[in-house]
Amino acid sequence: MASALYGPSGFFVRSAPAEHFRTSALASPLFAGALATLLGRLDEALEHPARLDLVDVGAGRGELLLGILAALPAGVAARVAATAVETAPRPSGLPASVAWVAEPPAGIVGLLVATEWLDNVPVDIVEVDSLGRPRYLLEDLTPSGEPLEPDDAAWLARWWPLDGLPPGARAEIGRPRDLAWSSAVAGVQRGLALAVDYGHVLGARPLLGTLTGFRDGREVAPVADGSCDLTVSVALDSLEHDLLLDQRQALHLLGVDGRRPPLALASSDPAGYVRALARAGAAAELTDPAGLGGHRWVMRWV
Repeated sequence: MASALYGPSGFFVRSAPAEHFRTSALASPLFAGALATLLGRLDEALEHPARLDLVDVGAGRGELLLGILAALPAGVAARVAATAVETAPRPSGLPASVAWVAEPPAGIVGLLVATEWLDNVPVDIVEVDSLGRPRYLLEDLTPSGEPLEPDDAAWLARWWPLDGLPPGARAEIGRPRDLAWSSAVAGVQRGLALAVDYGHVLGARPLLGTLTGFRDGREVAPVADGSCDLTVSVALDSLEHDLLLDQRQALHLLGVDGRRPPLALASSDPAGYVRALARAGAAAELTDPAGLGGHRWVMRWV
């Protein structure tokens, strides 16, 4: 999985995410606007530091960063130091003011955000064999027969217990993901670390796992050859956090909802009604509990 996604010919090294799938960051400017609102509130809580960090982990081609910067008031934007964290080469045309690094930085005072990054952190997958024992799967998704390493077995016992499940049941060991998230959070000196992703919690783990492939906007077989995105849903509750919110709830708190404008506006201000209707449609997509609105916001205050 690591090689297929991040190796020299890996999917994310040679492909732009926007070419293959739709995320909240790419669906509507309202998402960036909501994060700009959040950053503004965080700026107040931090008492307006001279340098306000904005770090995007898994930044794609910088689309979300640029959207947040564009939505900020000029007085706040002037103090923002924007950093994109991404393994792909720096895209041409990105403003020189945006730093481009391969690892999350340290000393962050402000906001670290990671939208749909954790579902692409490479993990091992295990399957219950005929004797009820979890065994690692190989690249072609056949059992290896190898017993679990102690740290992996301990993670499963705490966060994704397989005892009593039938042969063929699968689990994805989220320990590398937990470590990656904790490492990113450790870079925040003062402020907020926010992960936005899809996933599940204890008591509602999927029986057969969640490994999926995506290419050109379609779900495809998850082949580890670099030709497609490989993604697994996140065990959200195992992540270091202070608060878990549904995206629908989080965006409502930041002023984004999908309610239609009053019909009377169509008579008094037809152009304004059309604009408000378009905004409501975009907001509805971001807050739809059966779609993007079902994503969770994992929040860790420092």
